[in-house]
Amino acid sequence: MSEIRMALADLTPGRPTLVQTEGTRVVLVRVGDHVHALGDVCAHRGGPLSAGKLSGMRLACPWHGWMYDVRTGQCVFPGRGGAVPSYPVHVEDDEVRVEVS
Repeated sequence: MSEIRMALADLTPGRPTLVQTEGTRVVLVRVGDHVHALGDVCAHRGGPLSAGKLSGMRLACPWHGWMYDVRTGQCVFPGRGGAVPSYPVHVEDDEVRVEVS
């Protein structure tokens, strides 16, 4: 397991941010003071979720529009299976820590 650490101020609300650790691509999404971490690779065709658009709690892949709930990593389209990994995030004293397994 590895850990990503960064300042909360370095994450712009509503703008997905790509980080990498030990070869794993992770997209961080700040919604208000909450931060969510997902795998960056879309379950549909491998598009980069970090280049996608956030709408509320949904992150859309820029390639084909598949949408994921940033809280769980689950695809939100009915009848379409698929999920991306979701990683635990801790925010304390304006520092963001993400546990990536």
